[in-house]
Amino acid sequence: MGSVRAYGLSCDHRTTPLGVSGATPRLSWRLAGADPVACLVEVDGLWSSGELADPAAIGVRYAGPPLRPRTRYDWRVTLRAADGTTSTARSWFETGQDRWTAAWIAADPDAVEHVDPPTDGEWALRDHGLLPCPQLRRSFTIGAPVTAARLHISAKGLYEAAINGTRAGDAQLAPGWTDYRHRLQYQTLDVTSLLTGGENVLAVTLADGWWSGFAGFDPRRPGYHYGRFPELIAELHLTFADGTTRVVGTDAAWRTAPGHVRHADLLKGECHDLRSATPGWELPGFDDSGWRPVLVTGHDHGTLVPSPDEPVRAVTRLPAVTLTRTGPDSHVADFGQNLAGRVRLALPELPPGTRVTIRHAETLDAQGRLDTANLRTADATDTIVSAGPATVFEPAFTYHGFRYAEITGLPRPGDVEAVVLHSDTPWTGTFTCSDPEIEQLRRNIEWGQRGNFVSVPTDCPQRDERLGWLADAQVFLPTACFNADVAAFFAKWLRDVRDAQTPEGGFPNVAPRISGVAEEGAPGWADAGVIIPWHLYRTYGDAGFLDVDSMAAWVDFVHRNNPDLIWRFRTGPHYADWLAPGPATPRELLATAFFHHSADLTARAALVHGRIRDAERLRALADDIRDAFIKTFVSATGRLTGDTQTGYLLALAFGLLPGDRIAPAARRLAELVEEHGPQTGFLGVSLLCPVLSAHGRADLAHTLLRRTAPPSWLYQVRNGATTIWERWDGRGAPSMNSFNHYAFGSIGAWLYGGVAGIGQAPGSVAYRELVIRPLPGDLTWARAEYESARGRIAVSWERRDDGFHLDVTVPPGATATVHLPDGQTRQVPSGDHHFSTTEES
Repeated sequence: MGSVRAYGLSCDHRTTPLGVSGATPRLSWRLAGADPVACLVEVDGLWSSGELADPAAIGVRYAGPPLRPRTRYDWRVTLRAADGTTSTARSWFETGQDRWTAAWIAADPDAVEHVDPPTDGEWALRDHGLLPCPQLRRSFTIGAPVTAARLHISAKGLYEAAINGTRAGDAQLAPGWTDYRHRLQYQTLDVTSLLTGGENVLAVTLADGWWSGFAGFDPRRPGYHYGRFPELIAELHLTFADGTTRVVGTDAAWRTAPGHVRHADLLKGECHDLRSATPGWELPGFDDSGWRPVLVTGHDHGTLVPSPDEPVRAVTRLPAVTLTRTGPDSHVADFGQNLAGRVRLALPELPPGTRVTIRHAETLDAQGRLDTANLRTADATDTIVSAGPATVFEPAFTYHGFRYAEITGLPRPGDVEAVVLHSDTPWTGTFTCSDPEIEQLRRNIEWGQRGNFVSVPTDCPQRDERLGWLADAQVFLPTACFNADVAAFFAKWLRDVRDAQTPEGGFPNVAPRISGVAEEGAPGWADAGVIIPWHLYRTYGDAGFLDVDSMAAWVDFVHRNNPDLIWRFRTGPHYADWLAPGPATPRELLATAFFHHSADLTARAALVHGRIRDAERLRALADDIRDAFIKTFVSATGRLTGDTQTGYLLALAFGLLPGDRIAPAARRLAELVEEHGPQTGFLGVSLLCPVLSAHGRADLAHTLLRRTAPPSWLYQVRNGATTIWERWDGRGAPSMNSFNHYAFGSIGAWLYGGVAGIGQAPGSVAYRELVIRPLPGDLTWARAEYESARGRIAVSWERRDDGFHLDVTVPPGATATVHLPDGQTRQVPSGDHHFSTTEES
C-alpha cells in the first residue's frame, strides 16, 4: 500500500509548450510511488479519457472536440492507488496559429553596401557576398490594458527579437534548421510583460544562418542553399482587458537599416563594428525616418509549422582555465573542454577603430598556437571593432566547435568565457563507477552529445560540415536516449528525414538534405529512417514515431532494385563501415544485413499499428532476406565472408544466423577481438560490447572498455580528449580529423545497459518489463540512474568483503527480472529492492 503520483507532465514530449501542432496532441506523464489501479486524463472540461484500460499507462492521445487555435488548455492526470487515495497532477499547453495574415519582409540586399567588408576567409568569403545583418523595427501604440500577448515569429535565416529593448525569448539560432523547402518552424513567445501603454517597438535583427549562409562542404555551392538573403515573418497577437484583440504583423510599414553586425555566418564567424551601432533603435522614441522601407517578399505561409522541440539555448558558461600570452597583443585561452558555442569577452575602453579578433580551434600545435587545419574553409573567426567605451562582446548568430580561442588585438583580455550552446534536451541519465578513466570517457560522450545536438544531430561542430548524418545519429541514439530526453528533438529531425525521402522511397545520407552530399542513401545511413523511429518507440512508448508508410517505402525501394535480396544496387556512395581500422567488411554483406534489419523492424512497426497484412508481407520479406544472407555469406561452420568483426556483429545482432551457427560465429568474433582489439567503424562499434556480452564474453567487452592502446576509448582519454574523436587514434588527414564526433561514443549505452545493467525485455516498450543484469567486470562499483518515460530507474552495485550488493529501483507499473552475478534470477515488482550474494559465477 502507498501513495501514487504523476509527475513530468508533457504535451508532445514538451513541458508546457506554446504553439502545439496537430489536432490530437499526445499527453504523457511519469509515475512515482505505488502502482496505480486507476488513471483518468481530463482536458479543460472539454474531454475526459474515462478510466484508462491500463491504469499504469504513461500517455494518451487527446481525442476530444477540435482544439481552437492560439488557446491555452489546462489538463490533468488523476491516479488512484490500491488503498483508495488519489492524486492529481496538472499542466497546460497552448495551440498554435491556424492562419497567417502577415507578409514576409526583408531588407533590400541590392541597397546595402559593405561598409566594412569581411577580410577573413579571403576570396571564398568575399565572393559569397555576406551582407550586414539588417535591423527591422515597427512602432505601434497601445491605448488599453493588455492581458495577454503572444509573438508568433520565424525567419528564413536567423532572427533575434526584442520588445522595447528587452530580448523576447531565450532561443539561440532560431528558428532552427529544417528543410526550408518543406517546413519552416515558427516560435510562439509570451511577451505580455514586455509591453507598456503608449508607444511600443517590436525590433528584430536577421542573419543568414542555414538559409543563405555557408553550410556544408561543397565548394561549388558554399551557400545560398535555400535563398539569397534572410527574411522575417511575425505576428504579435494582443488581447485586451475588454476581450478585444489586435494583430501587429510584418508588412510594408516596417523600417530597416543595417546595424553594427557587419556579417554573421555559422561557419565563417561574426563581425561587430560598434562604430556603426544605432543606440536606441529597439526603443520607443527612436527616429527611424532615415531608415528604408522594407521589401515585401511574399505572403506564402504554407511551410510554416510550430516548433515541435525545445530550441538551442545558451545552457552554461565556462571560464577560461588558462590564458597564455603568444604575442604582444595575442593570447590563447584554454577552456579545458571541447564544446560547441562561442566566446564572451569583456573589452576595456579602447581607441575607436581598434580591431579585436577571436579565432577558435580544437587543438594547439607544438608551439602552443591554434591548429586550424581540420576546420577546412570554416574560418571560425569573430571580430569586434571598438567604438571606444568598455563593453562585453558576444556573437548572436554563429557558433563554433572549440576548446581554445586566440584573442588578438588586446594587451590583456578581460574576463573570457565560453558560452555553451546546444538544443535544450532535458538531461535524464547519470553513470558513475570506480574507474576515473571510464568516468572521463562518460564525460567525453556527454560533451560530444551536447556539442552535436544543435538543432539537428550533427556529425561535428567545428569544420565546414556540421550536417545531420543519419548513420552517426542511428548508432548513437541508444546512448543519447539514456543521457537525455531526446524525444521531441528526434521527432523534429525525423520530419527532416522524411522530407528528404525521394518519391521512389529512398532515404538520404544527411537531413536536412543540401546540395553537395550524395542524395542516394547508403546502407546503414539511410536505414536510420527505420532504425531511429523503432528505437524511439521502444524508449518512449509513443507509436507516433512509427510512420509505417515511410519505413515500408524505404524497404520496398531497396527490394525493387535488388529482387534477388542481396543488396548490390542503388547503394548510394556506400560508405561501408566508415573509418574501420581493420579489414573491410564486404559491402554486399553489410548492406544485406541492414536490408534485413530494416524489413524486420518495419514488420514490427506495422504490427504495432495493427496493419496485419503489411506486417505479414514484410515479415516474409525479412525471412527471405535472411535466407539469402545465409546462403550467400555464411558457411556451414558459421564463418562469414570477409571474416571481419563488423560482419559477425551485424549477423549476430540482427538475428541473421541459424541456431547451430550462432555459437561458432560468436567464438570467431571473440577470437578476432582478442587478437586485434577493436576493428570496427561507425556501423559496428555500437554493437561491439553488447554482442560480446550477449554471447557470454562480458569479460572481453570489459577488456575492450579498459584497453588503453590504440584503437581504444581510453587511448583518447589518456591523450587528453574531452570529447569523442572522429578517428579511433586521432590521426589521419587533418581535413578529416574531427575531435568532436560522437559515433564512437555509442559505447555509452553499454555503460548504462551493460556495466550498470539497465535494460528491457525484447517485447517491452517504455521499460515496462525491465531486465537488470549488471556486468561488473573488474570494477568495484557502479551506479546509474535513468529518468525513463515511465519513471525513475536506478541501479547501484558494489563489491565488498562480504560479497556483491545490488540496489534496484523499479518504477510504478513495471516489473523487473534481476540477474545476479552468481547466476540467480529474481522477479520483482515496482519499488526499491536490495540483493546480496556471496559468490560470483
